[in-house]
Amino acid sequence: MSLSIGIVGLPNVGKSTLFNALTKAQNAESANYAFCTIEPNKAVVPVPDKRIEKLAELVNPQRVQHSTVDFVDIAGLVAGASKGEGLGNKFLANIRETQAILHVVRCFDDDDVIHVSNSVDPLRDIEVIETELVLADVQILDNRLERMKKQLKGDKTLAPKIDAAEKLLAHMNEGNLVSSFPNLDDKHVAAVIDELRFITAKNIIYCANVDEEGLTEDNDYVKQVSALAQERGAEFVKISAKMEEELVGLEDEEYQEFLDSYGVTEAGLDKIIRTGFHSLGLISYFTAGVKEVRAWTIHDGDKAPQAAGVIHTDFERGFIRAEVIGYDHYVQHGSETKCRAEGVLRVEGKEYVVKDGDVIHFLFNV
Repeated sequence: MSLSIGIVGLPNVGKSTLFNALTKAQNAESANYAFCTIEPNKAVVPVPDKRIEKLAELVNPQRVQHSTVDFVDIAGLVAGASKGEGLGNKFLANIRETQAILHVVRCFDDDDVIHVSNSVDPLRDIEVIETELVLADVQILDNRLERMKKQLKGDKTLAPKIDAAEKLLAHMNEGNLVSSFPNLDDKHVAAVIDELRFITAKNIIYCANVDEEGLTEDNDYVKQVSALAQERGAEFVKISAKMEEELVGLEDEEYQEFLDSYGVTEAGLDKIIRTGFHSLGLISYFTAGVKEVRAWTIHDGDKAPQAAGVIHTDFERGFIRAEVIGYDHYVQHGSETKCRAEGVLRVEGKEYVVKDGDVIHFLFNV
């Protein structure tokens, strides 16, 4: 399993600069004009996790595999994108494939950096983007409703699903996100959402892109975006995309010195990845052997067989038991052998709920 995040925002708000930093390579063109990104850029980014580095230090494996996040950088959207304005709605399909959305919003003044609307107004910018995403979802639902109504004569069981879809459509036609629909738990509404993968049903992380001064103290723009996120129960991060790009390629000591010089304790990229994991309820467990130390991404609450299935479906199908060592115990004793001798290695069955940071060896038979 890999977390997939689509980066959206108006043109020229810092999305491609952020993407360059995320991929640690200059492979998303940054330029001071609208639509500099003309194809969606995709990259697989390792999840920073000091725990896996510590395990690798103890085990000394042949290779180390981090959990990963797939980032998709979508070309800047503008008003009318859902009807083909700007670069059109072909990019909206790329957003539909992701699990979460990182909505990058410009929160700084700079006369040298052009804004597509010629002024900085983060709430207006958010409304423009979200209106286009809602309109794109309305189009999809309209088309599906038309097909379902044609099928109703031969399949009366579609009636409650059509009713749910019409209520959802009315909600969206008022400019509301799917995620704010009051009856999301209704099984027929859930069925429609699962089938059509609405963009505005996804978890949103609002990302305030600030200048260097904005890193140490929240300006009025940042406060507006933060308040909106809080009001909607959404995630919020503040970053300086320009600073993140400057961090690329620095050695650990230089990296930390750079952060310290800005008075921040954590890089914005790390915040984004950590927030993405949290917003989707994801955690990591580890496998540790001489061939490989590896982090595996699962949902918080997954039981041992489900966690094993992330490695291979045979592991879940033929699950026998899991040998589990808590991360802290593993680091304390230094090896699986010593953990076993000290009695901190536990044998768990099918009902065991895997914890974040567990070091696990699965036994299976197929």
